[in-house]
Amino acid sequence: METHRVRTLNKVRPSERYSCTTWCEVLHVTPVTLTVIMAFAVAATAAFAIDDELTLTPVPKTTQGETTSPLDGEKQPLLYWAPPKATEEETPLFVFLHSWSSDYTQDNEKWLRACVEHEWIWLHPNFRGVNQSPKACGSKYARQDILDAIDFIASKFKVDRSRVYLAGVSGGGHMSLLMAGHHPDRFSAVSAWVGPTDLAEWYRFHCKDGQPQKYAQMIAKSLSGQPGDSLEIDRDYQDRSPVFHLHKVADLPVSIWAGIEDGHTGSVPVSHSLRAFNAIAKGHGQNVPPVSEREIEELLTKKQLSALQPRSEITGLSRDILLHRRSKDSEVIIFDGGHESVPDAAFSWLLTKKRATSNPASQD
Repeated sequence: METHRVRTLNKVRPSERYSCTTWCEVLHVTPVTLTVIMAFAVAATAAFAIDDELTLTPVPKTTQGETTSPLDGEKQPLLYWAPPKATEEETPLFVFLHSWSSDYTQDNEKWLRACVEHEWIWLHPNFRGVNQSPKACGSKYARQDILDAIDFIASKFKVDRSRVYLAGVSGGGHMSLLMAGHHPDRFSAVSAWVGPTDLAEWYRFHCKDGQPQKYAQMIAKSLSGQPGDSLEIDRDYQDRSPVFHLHKVADLPVSIWAGIEDGHTGSVPVSHSLRAFNAIAKGHGQNVPPVSEREIEELLTKKQLSALQPRSEITGLSRDILLHRRSKDSEVIIFDGGHESVPDAAFSWLLTKKRATSNPASQD
């Protein structure tokens, strides 16, 4: 909030564009009056910034827990926080997944703060950590870790089983959509941001002149090879790629978000979000993809659509919307931005969703 205000003032700062004399002439004021105006503007900006900082919800200290995987006996840590009421009354559970190159210790303060403001239970699980080993990167072990973490929280607090929400950004967006496809019965709604959804395609995107770069190298380490090395490896790529499983989400509400600049200034092209949404729509019975290949190509290359789009406003997202499509209770939003997330928009959407979930964790 404060950054936005400062940027706005910087755009019209007199010293950046005109001399003091010119501004005096434009505003019909004396140099002394102009100095007073500028001093007031600077003071007001500082006051707004201080006020914003004072009104931010304090971020509480989280507690560490631990689960033991029924698949291989390995222990996985997690962090959680719960409002006092969670031991007495049913409370929504918000599961937030760490990104590609991190683990459960990642600083996701803005998401934790939003969760605390809504008085939901916060769960930040580890699922084999950084995606650079075979048991990480969406493996059956990593997926089971998330289910185990949810059951851990359910054993300690009264979780509202109709409001179990899942969200993640980048690698966390990948894992959120993968869980939606493999375990749609365990969640009430899923909000996924800028996540890769086809690991083979993402591997190829991150090869330069035939040489695997950082993310391609991490994928190959996790899947023990590159796409095409063997049928077994190719099957593993599909097993860990959300786009091949999202047709199974049924009535689970899924929102997929991506900034149009991603893939240009960021690491994940918007095509991953668009094709993931098309997979959901196909599962809903739509034979014609809601987002055509021509539209995907336009957004990838021109960063806009040639056809006029219906005006769309998303609660909590003060950005221009380039594409917004729905299929039943799921949707995809391409907005003016990059490889980023906006918790306000995610929580505004999740607040509207309730859906019963199953209780016991099931193994793959």
